[in-house]
Amino acid sequence: MVQKRFQPSGLVLEPEEPYIDYFYDTPGSAPGTLNIESGATLPTIVLIDYNHTHATRIQIDTPEAITPYLDSQSVSWVDVQGLGSEDILQRLGNVFHLHPLVLEDVVNVPQRPKIEDYEDQLVIVTRMVMLREGTQGFASEQVSLVLGKYYLLTVQEEPEYDCFNPVRQRIRANKGSIRGEGADYLAYALLDALIDGFFPVLEVYGERIEALEDEVVANPTRQTLEKIHQIRRELLSLRRSIWPQRDAINTLIRDSSDLISRDVQIYLRDCYDHVVQLLDMVETYRELASSLMDVYLSSVSNKMNEVMKTLTVISTIFIPLTFVAGVYGMNFNPEASPFNMPELNWYWGYPAAWAVMVAIAAGLIYFFWRRGWFSNFSTLQKKD
Repeated sequence: MVQKRFQPSGLVLEPEEPYIDYFYDTPGSAPGTLNIESGATLPTIVLIDYNHTHATRIQIDTPEAITPYLDSQSVSWVDVQGLGSEDILQRLGNVFHLHPLVLEDVVNVPQRPKIEDYEDQLVIVTRMVMLREGTQGFASEQVSLVLGKYYLLTVQEEPEYDCFNPVRQRIRANKGSIRGEGADYLAYALLDALIDGFFPVLEVYGERIEALEDEVVANPTRQTLEKIHQIRRELLSLRRSIWPQRDAINTLIRDSSDLISRDVQIYLRDCYDHVVQLLDMVETYRELASSLMDVYLSSVSNKMNEVMKTLTVISTIFIPLTFVAGVYGMNFNPEASPFNMPELNWYWGYPAAWAVMVAIAAGLIYFFWRRGWFSNFSTLQKKD
């Protein structure tokens, strides 16, 4: 089993790091084969069992301890964080009666966001992004949801970043209607939290693009070009995370399932609207980032033109002065002929030559000043 993976999305990526690539199988490998990455975090299992009267949070040591909760009338949310143990994951698959292909999609990350209907289970594969503290980038990981009649299994890659805490707090404090609803409403609440987690990330990118616009116009450098290239790559990664989720949520709304009630389908429309809004924002930012490249090239070209204009002014002033100095630098003997530079014998010849050159330079400087060229030169100096 071979796996191509994207480095954690947007984490101040270096230019040589690859774009996101989804998982693919080695030709001829058996279906359902699990590929556990070396160094992956060992799974931790947390069970939250609740109904309208109570809510219990339990740390699960063995997957088999979950079995009594799956047939109860209360909602059981089993949250698995970490993919570092094939044995635990296989046992989880046995407890939840997961199809081998479902377990493969859950474990062998990253998969493309999608929806799979297995009659008594609904599998939702999606992606979660969160801002990393102290950086302008974001972290991205796969989140898999397995929805049953009275339970919801969620599997995350890492326990470090999680946008589900608001949902946990609502369950614990019995806020809203979540404790009075079923497992399908819990799946909607988690999907809504995942999608809303994209907005703070895109807000940061909007601020970065705005700062880059000022930098491109005021003082474009080689580092500016690298920043533009980097932000375009990260926005592409965000687009590839959001785009399939729109199709997946649309599938949940369009295709009826016994596991999702009509009321929850109406709530999912709000998720769909948010995904469409996210796509509009990403496309807008991508267009702005692409236009920044054109602005950068125009700014560099304009700066070069100003430099050339300055050099042209200096050269134009000194060309006639060089001509005068060159004429009087010729070795002619004025005694051999009256036409051989008679002014070399003038009493005021040297001051006269200087006066002519100063007058020419002053005349050219006045002409260029009237044309407004020196104001551009002053602007260039301020930029430098």
